[in-house]
Amino acid sequence: MKKVLVTGGTGLVGRALEAKIKEQAPADEKWYFAGSQDANLTELAATQALFKREQPTHVIHLAAMVGGLFHNMNNNLDFLRNNLLINDHVLQTAHELDCVKVVSCLSTCIFPDQTSYPIDETMVHNGPPHPSNYGYSYAKRLIDVQNHAYHDKHGRLYTSVIPCNIFGPHDNYQPEVSHVIPGMIHRMHRLISEQPELPESEKVFTVYGSGRPLRQFIYSLDLAELLIWVLRSYESVEPVILSVDEAQEVTIYEVAEAIAKAFNFKVSHGLRDHTFPSEITYILCVLQGKLVCDTSKADGQYKKTASNAKLRSLLPDYAFTDFATAIKASVDWYREHYDEARK
Repeated sequence: MKKVLVTGGTGLVGRALEAKIKEQAPADEKWYFAGSQDANLTELAATQALFKREQPTHVIHLAAMVGGLFHNMNNNLDFLRNNLLINDHVLQTAHELDCVKVVSCLSTCIFPDQTSYPIDETMVHNGPPHPSNYGYSYAKRLIDVQNHAYHDKHGRLYTSVIPCNIFGPHDNYQPEVSHVIPGMIHRMHRLISEQPELPESEKVFTVYGSGRPLRQFIYSLDLAELLIWVLRSYESVEPVILSVDEAQEVTIYEVAEAIAKAFNFKVSHGLRDHTFPSEITYILCVLQGKLVCDTSKADGQYKKTASNAKLRSLLPDYAFTDFATAIKASVDWYREHYDEARK
C-alpha cells in the first residue's frame, strides 16, 4: 500500500489532485493532503512531526511561498529563505524516513532570463533568472541540485516537475499575492458586481502591463493528472516539463479577453487609440466595456516558452483542456464559491 503525502495539499494544485484521486479511488494508495494547519514546514521539528505521523512512502511536494510578479519583486529575500527552508526540511525528512519517491514542483519562471527558446529541462541552470523573482527561482533550482545529490549519495528517486503557469479552481485571488489569471478574475468580478447601476459601456478593466508578454498556461486538473502519472510511472531523477504545447501560448491581453468572455463582459476587437497625451496607457476600442493596458506597470519576462517534447515522447496522446473551456470553468467556480475563495 502506497501512502502518499501531499505538502501544500490545500492549495490550487493540491485541491486538483484531491479531486482526481477521488475520481480514481485507487485501492492500493492512501493519500493525505497536508495544509499549513498541519505543519509549518519552515520549522524542521514540525516537518518531522508531520512525516512521523503520516508515515508516507511517497511524497508530492507542492508547499512553497508563492506569489505574483509584484509580490516577488518586493520580497525576494523572503521567497529565497522560506523556500530554502521548506525544501530542505521536506527532502531531508523524506530521506530519513526512507520515502521511496518524492516529486517536487518547480516552475518555468526559474529558467534563465537570457536564453534561447523554447526552453527545455537541460537549461534550468544555464544563467541567472529574471531579476523580478530571483529569490524564488534560486530556491526552486536547488531542489533539482538536491535531488541529484540524494540520488548520487543514497540512490534516492527524488525528482521534479516543471509546470508552466497554473490556474484553476481554488486559486489564490488575494490582490497582493495573486498570479495573473486569478488576479484578473478577482478584479473582473469586482468590476462587474460593484456599481451594478453603471452601464457596462462605462466600465473599464485594466490589464497590468502592456498585455504583450506571452505565456503558456496549464489547467490545474490537467496538471493533477500528469503529477499522478509522474508519481506512478516516471522513473528518473531528471526533471520533466509539464506544459501545454508551444502553439497554445497566449498573450496576457488574450488572457484578459478570455476572462472577459467568461464573465460575459462583452468586448469587441478594435483599433488601438494612440491619441492620448502620454503612452502610460493605450485603450482598445470595445463595443461595450473597455480593456485598458497600463504600461506603467511591469511586464516581467516577455516570454518563457517551454518545450514539452520530453513529456510528449512519454505521453504522446495526452489531451490538454482547451484554454477557453478551462478559463470558463475557473470563472464559474469563483463565482459559485465567492464567499469561500481566498481573496
